[in-house]
Amino acid sequence: MASAPALRVTDASRVVHNPGHGDAFTDHMVTMDWTPAEGWHGADLRRLEDLSLHPGTLGLHYAQVAFEGLKAHRQHDGTMAVFRPRDHARRFQRSARRVVIPEVPEDLFVRAIEDLIVADEAHLSDDPAHSIYLRPMVFGTDPSLMLRPSNTFRFLLMAFVAGGFFGKQVSGVSVWVSREHSRAIPGGTGDVKIAANYAPSFLAQRAAEQAGCQQVVWLDAVERRWVEEMGGMNLFFVRGRGKDAEVVTPALTGTLLPGVTRDSLLTLTERLGYRPREERISVDQWRDECRQGLITEVFACGTAAVVTPVYQVRDVDGDWTIGDGGPGPVTLRLREALVDLHHGLAPDPDGWLHRIG
Repeated sequence: MASAPALRVTDASRVVHNPGHGDAFTDHMVTMDWTPAEGWHGADLRRLEDLSLHPGTLGLHYAQVAFEGLKAHRQHDGTMAVFRPRDHARRFQRSARRVVIPEVPEDLFVRAIEDLIVADEAHLSDDPAHSIYLRPMVFGTDPSLMLRPSNTFRFLLMAFVAGGFFGKQVSGVSVWVSREHSRAIPGGTGDVKIAANYAPSFLAQRAAEQAGCQQVVWLDAVERRWVEEMGGMNLFFVRGRGKDAEVVTPALTGTLLPGVTRDSLLTLTERLGYRPREERISVDQWRDECRQGLITEVFACGTAAVVTPVYQVRDVDGDWTIGDGGPGPVTLRLREALVDLHHGLAPDPDGWLHRIG
């Protein structure tokens, strides 16, 4: 990938050079409030600061909280662009509806992002592995412990400079199949991005780490056999090799999050000449097809993970290695195509890049 030109800033002291993931926060945030009388109002770009909340803030106690995650990238000409912000805005609206929160209009959502990027892009280096990760969230603010939806809400948008979710190198991760815990149930909230989905996953993630793995793989909650997600990421399986490869991802059943990166990769798969497919895959099928050499590559994807190869699976019914244990050519080609698109180095026929400045 071609490197970007020099930054359009003069204060080099603001640039974050080794950001890691999750705590290299930028300087500003956007806030906005909702009341029944005024709707969404008072949008304000301000310095990042601690919140002052009543101890009985309803959203803290009953998890009436929705959020999103999306990224802005430095372009080849030094400008900035956000990847598919309106698609994230619509998913944010759908998540909010599920937990009885007023929807933030798309235009307000995008405008908040534009304002924050203009204020804080100076933190982003010209390293193409770095990006600005944006975290919009909304929560109920009533000071009440009555078990009911809040009547008032606050929107927050903050950001941090992100490096690689799994480190600097594009190397594979090992995964642990969770047989004891489930991420989502039919009729539940697995297809939306709300805070209540995440803390219950920490115990299974800890079990994966104790088994020597970096991530957990979730199975369906009913039959405990269908592969759903990896941690908070969507999974893809590559069958075959070369131009005849088939790129398969679990079908959306209402218990999987419809990832924006997932959707992007399905489009890029077809554009690159591979065959995209959505189907349910059982964990036994996954194991058997790997041992038969039918499944040659597996990767996870998401805003944070981008495209991350999976090389080994650990399970109580037996462990197995995927392919030769290294990142596969289809995985790497899809990753390169997506990253080039992020940085404006590839055609954007779908208009996914929202350019700023």
